[in-house]
Amino acid sequence: MLVVGLTGGIATGKSTVSTLLKSYKIPVVDADVIAREVVLPGTSTLAKIVKTFGEDVLQPDGTLDRPKLGSIVFSDESKRKQLNAIVHPAVRKKMFWEVMRYWWRGEKMCVLDVPLLIEGGLWRFVATVVVVYCSQEIQLQRLMARDRSSREDASSRLRAQMPIVGKLDYADIVIENSGPVQELEPQLYSMLKKLRKKAGWSWRVSWLCPPWGFFSAIGTLFFAYLRRRRRLERSKTKASHT
Repeated sequence: MLVVGLTGGIATGKSTVSTLLKSYKIPVVDADVIAREVVLPGTSTLAKIVKTFGEDVLQPDGTLDRPKLGSIVFSDESKRKQLNAIVHPAVRKKMFWEVMRYWWRGEKMCVLDVPLLIEGGLWRFVATVVVVYCSQEIQLQRLMARDRSSREDASSRLRAQMPIVGKLDYADIVIENSGPVQELEPQLYSMLKKLRKKAGWSWRVSWLCPPWGFFSAIGTLFFAYLRRRRRLERSKTKASHT
């Protein structure tokens, strides 16, 4: 099964692309959805958060008070790292089992929708990286319109994230989303055509011959990693000469 990593930046339209992929019956593992699920009442992850940050991070009904927790970790890097050390492993574990569930169903591919695919290093574990891109100015305008925020506040949020241009160096496929939604359709059609061809019939071989499927998957990831590393090195070399 071909595992595809989908990422972008805030207000680039990644969620729109993800929704369209679901409408095409493509299996999507959404990291944001999973991040909410792993902190539901009764989960071990929520218990660890409460133990670390106190009962004040809970709502009266026992659910996580996200704004309260956000105010605690936003300005304190050490506490933010504590939170990430609790939540990220739980999210990755559940994402892994979701991928395995789709493999068990015999799907040809699945898409990991992960905002921090690059920053978190998960790009190393997918066969293809897809980046949804638009210019920083369009990002800014969309963010201001969406959140009804000032240009200064929107700019501050963008500066807190990895620049979308930097993510392009990791991309195997770039979805240009500077225009209306209608312009996404032909790009997604072309992308899915490439991905289906790349997925081929290896999922059947994996099912009938597990050793071949295992080594095929490892080989795919290894060569994808080497390809991206070479691209990153070329980008750094080019940047140092300018």
